[in-house]
Amino acid sequence: MPQQTDHTIFQTYDAERAGGQQCSCGRHASQSAHEDAERLQALERRAADPEQLSNDVVEESVMRALFPQAEQRRDFLRAVGINTARAAIASMFPLGALQAMAQEKTGANGAIEKKDLKIGFIAITCAAPLIMADPLGFYKKQGLNVSLNKTAGWALIRDKMINKEHDASHFLSPMPLAMSMGVGSNPVQMRIATIQNINGQAITLHVKHKDKRDPQQWKGFKFAVPFEYSMHNFLLRYYLAEHGLDPDRDVQIRVTPPPEMVANLRAGNIDGFLGPDPFNQRAVYDEVGFIHILSKEIWDGHPCCAFGMSEDFVKQNPNTFAALFRAVLTAAAMARDPANRSLVAKVISPAAYLNQPETVVEQVLTGKFADGLGKVQNVPTRADFDPVPWDSMSVWILSQMKRWGYIKGEVDYKGISERVLLLTDAKKYMKELGQPVPDGAYKKYKIMGKEFDPAKADAYVNSFAIKKAV
Repeated sequence: MPQQTDHTIFQTYDAERAGGQQCSCGRHASQSAHEDAERLQALERRAADPEQLSNDVVEESVMRALFPQAEQRRDFLRAVGINTARAAIASMFPLGALQAMAQEKTGANGAIEKKDLKIGFIAITCAAPLIMADPLGFYKKQGLNVSLNKTAGWALIRDKMINKEHDASHFLSPMPLAMSMGVGSNPVQMRIATIQNINGQAITLHVKHKDKRDPQQWKGFKFAVPFEYSMHNFLLRYYLAEHGLDPDRDVQIRVTPPPEMVANLRAGNIDGFLGPDPFNQRAVYDEVGFIHILSKEIWDGHPCCAFGMSEDFVKQNPNTFAALFRAVLTAAAMARDPANRSLVAKVISPAAYLNQPETVVEQVLTGKFADGLGKVQNVPTRADFDPVPWDSMSVWILSQMKRWGYIKGEVDYKGISERVLLLTDAKKYMKELGQPVPDGAYKKYKIMGKEFDPAKADAYVNSFAIKKAV
């Protein structure tokens, strides 16, 4: 039997999704694609009318409460039709009052100090919540006029925030910590409002290395990461060290903007990268790389990117800050729902945002993907969008910055974390929006089988045999 190429793997994936049947209108590859298109058009119409969007969200929430399973909801709507369904639900629930309350809540928090905002982002799937909040109308619903500014690299993101060219930004989670401490730049106090995504990264290797799956075979390899102060850098270092390699001596780690990673892999300038999606999947799609390991296999639930702004912005624009917080949390809740992942892929794939093939982005977000090794994997939690900015996540980041010599001496793990991460505010606005609110601030984690206790960060750093010599 001939071996499948990566393009035939993608075709197999698409055929499986389509079920081999054209849609009812004849304009789409499958009935599923037809339904996705209808749903996107409906959302676009709703986004143009923020009040109607709010009403629809209330109505859909009631439907989900009555019929928890998607198939139950579909069967009910098929049986009675949408208008009859609405009338039946309205007879049992005070929808009008609930919708009025929702509208009142969004406007009851004081006048917006600054309506016109510039928000920076890098064109990666990690930015999905803050991107999709624009075309789906979540910023407008909060009274904000947002300009999303696609930015070329993380150093430029940092500089534009320091120079106040952007009001808020997509960040790598370690960046606001480094910027607040003056590590790598002049110190400017930044705040993390939400974690944009958890998981969602991978180690991708050049196709010529398919016979080198043991990291101990990687001595002399050249790897790319998107920035020094990134989870990518710290996770790659952790992974290499756990396999006996010194990341500062046994390999080279280069900072490379995410959009340039696949081209550098194709040219042979690097042997692999631990980078953001969709570029891991794009390397597979272009048949130049394969996915060695997902980052969730290193630390399941790790933070990656964040959404934040300067402390000055928060103090000077408290109502604008609150409105931004609500808009991004609303988008994150939508992105978390697996039922919405194909739709999110449609929304963020176009040229104005990611500028990537929709099938590549969809495979990342749904977790059903070609791995470049001849298989289609099914990992629904490959990427997720839990927005909670846990203080313990920050403590782990700081522990790795100390481990690898980015910061020296005594570290006030708790003080720094609580000055940067806005966990209390996140819980407040999640509660206001009716979202589940977690307890606590400091969780323990398992990273490659080793427990991290945020109360014992220095002991954790000292427990590693491989670390930067002091």
